[in-house]
Amino acid sequence: MRHTIRQYRIDQGALEVEYIEDCFHEFSSKKKTASEIAERLRGREHLILLSMAPSPDDQRQLIPVAYKVGHELRLRETEPKLVALVEQLKGQVVFTDRKIFYSWIGGTREQWRGEGHYRALSEQQEEWALRHSYHEIVVKTKNRFYSMRAALDHLRFNIVRFQIDTVDNAESKVFLSKVLGKELLNGHRTTRTVEAF
Repeated sequence: MRHTIRQYRIDQGALEVEYIEDCFHEFSSKKKTASEIAERLRGREHLILLSMAPSPDDQRQLIPVAYKVGHELRLRETEPKLVALVEQLKGQVVFTDRKIFYSWIGGTREQWRGEGHYRALSEQQEEWALRHSYHEIVVKTKNRFYSMRAALDHLRFNIVRFQIDTVDNAESKVFLSKVLGKELLNGHRTTRTVEAF
C-alpha cells in the first residue's frame, strides 16, 4: 500500500491537527487548539505530517486519518512544559552537541488503525530528522495508551524513563527514545508519497 502524506506549514497544519484531534475520543479532555500548536512550533524547527486515505463516503476524496507533529527540543527551553521535559530526560538523553527531535503529538483514527498509517508517518519523520541532522527522537506517552506503546515497540523505540503516578499507575508517564543513523532507513517498510502544503 502506498501512503499519501501531506507535510504542512505551521498555520494550515495547526488547523488540520485541531480538526483531526476532534476525531479522537482518547484525547477528549486535552485536545490541542490550532493557536496552541502554532505557538509551540513558531521559532523552532518542526514537522507537521498528516496521512490521507479515501473517505468512506466518497473514495475519490482524501481525508486525514493519522497525524504526527514534532519539533526540535533544546537543552535550554523557556516554555515550562518543555523545561520540565528536558529535566525529566536528563541523564537518559544527551543534549550537549546533539540535535534532539521531540515527537510531540500524533495518532491514527480508530477506523484506519492497523493499515500502517502511523508507521508511514513515523518513518517519514525519521527520514526528515536524519536529513536535518538530528541524532535522536524522543517521545512521551502514558502507561494507559497500550496501542501507542505497542506501536512504539514495533518501531524499536527504547524506554528511557518510567515516571510512576502514585495515585493511578495508568497515568504514569513513559519516556522513549530512538537513536538515528543511516542504517535505520534499511528497516523502513512503507512506501510513501509526500506532498507539501
